[in-house]
Amino acid sequence: MVSRVIPVDPFDLVIFGATGDLARRKILPALYRRDLAGQLPDEARIIGTARAALDDDTWQGEIRHAILEHVPADRIESAALERFLARLGYVRLDATGEDGWQRLASLIRPGVVQAYYFSVGPGLFGDLARGLHRHGMNREGCRIVVEKPFGHDLGSARALNATLAAHFDEQQIYRIDHYLGKETVQNLMAVRFGNMLFEPLWNAQYVDHIQITVAEMVGVAGRGGYYDKSGAMRDMVQNHMMQLLCLIAMEPPYAFEPDAVRDEKLKVIRALDAVEPGDIVRGQYAAGNGQAGYAEDAAIPSSRTETFIALKAHVSNWRWKGTPFYLRTGKRLRARTSEIAITFKDPPHSIFGEQEGQKSNVLVIRLQPNEGIKLKVTIKEPGPGGMRLIEVPLDMSFAQALGPGAEDIADAYERLIMDVIRGNQTLFMRGDEVEAAWAWTDPVIAAWEARADRPKPYDPGSSGPEDALMLMHRDGRRWREIRP
Repeated sequence: MVSRVIPVDPFDLVIFGATGDLARRKILPALYRRDLAGQLPDEARIIGTARAALDDDTWQGEIRHAILEHVPADRIESAALERFLARLGYVRLDATGEDGWQRLASLIRPGVVQAYYFSVGPGLFGDLARGLHRHGMNREGCRIVVEKPFGHDLGSARALNATLAAHFDEQQIYRIDHYLGKETVQNLMAVRFGNMLFEPLWNAQYVDHIQITVAEMVGVAGRGGYYDKSGAMRDMVQNHMMQLLCLIAMEPPYAFEPDAVRDEKLKVIRALDAVEPGDIVRGQYAAGNGQAGYAEDAAIPSSRTETFIALKAHVSNWRWKGTPFYLRTGKRLRARTSEIAITFKDPPHSIFGEQEGQKSNVLVIRLQPNEGIKLKVTIKEPGPGGMRLIEVPLDMSFAQALGPGAEDIADAYERLIMDVIRGNQTLFMRGDEVEAAWAWTDPVIAAWEARADRPKPYDPGSSGPEDALMLMHRDGRRWREIRP
């Protein structure tokens, strides 16, 4: 299966922080792949800005190396690469001063889509917004793309939203969460709202519980300074995992349109109950198996920052009252995997009696690796000898089910950047969503800080601290095994 490629309108895309890791590792390789696919028009231009004193040729040379490093070799085509590099220009610019702004403004063309990507630390968001306004680049119809974190707590999120709103309308602000650009996340909505099979069962009457797991094998070496001020709750739960929960729990929107979808997500966040202290487990990876512990990686021996969170949440609305949502995320775990598992209730009566093979139906949405959807069902074991039940998966791995070309499905940044150019905000967070998520998260953090809790240690390569297992065991349930 080959996906359809619909070219976007001509655009000028300015990348602030163009020499940084995100631009080199994700943004520019994503744009190259879209150019390779034929989605960028001839008139498309990309302007990089940073403090470094570079000219166009030097920056193009750096981006050539970045693309060769971060794009698979079989996706490198010499003619396409040269065409892409020819689109690139560079402006030396000081975000907090005046240097470079006038030159940048002179390069922005009227009559094309104008987008500004803030690939910088959040401390510069306000400076960039003011600079664009001061130099007349916040024109009607232009867009700004803002990377997380969207604040550190509710107060800072409100302040950031107010700063951006002083210079841009909400319809111009694209708060990017790359999880929402994943193919499987969007397929979650297609499975729910495009198939009559699931939607009638998607409620507390039929669903026993839901698990959301985002596990990483890496630690925080090299970014301990940032991570120690954040922790798993702020870094993952408040944004990525909250968005996944919303897509699972939300009501059908009246249309697949930006505000219709985001209105329903906001209702879910506002319906979340406060998390009880006994319904959350914090962990921190220790040293072991030849690997350093968090304290060594972060160079903060007495740190109380969590690298693991497991919690139970409840959505108090008509659809989900009484159905627990279990969220789990951590670093230095057994495998790198992200999945959503919807476990359905058992039949009210088994005509087969007690059989080992009869298990609950589970719908598993795998976000990474090997994106796909799997439904576990019970069938009769083939062969004579009576009615013996076994569990089998109905598996739709995208790479297998969709045939040739499925492995070239656009990654999250490719899709989201093209949505920015199109002016489609469906997969981006709205300001009130961000604030509502912090309003739920802040009391949880404040509670453990008031108790001076220390995270529970866990071994590298494990599934997290033992207390996380007990969180499920006391409810008569078990976490799904973390596996690649």
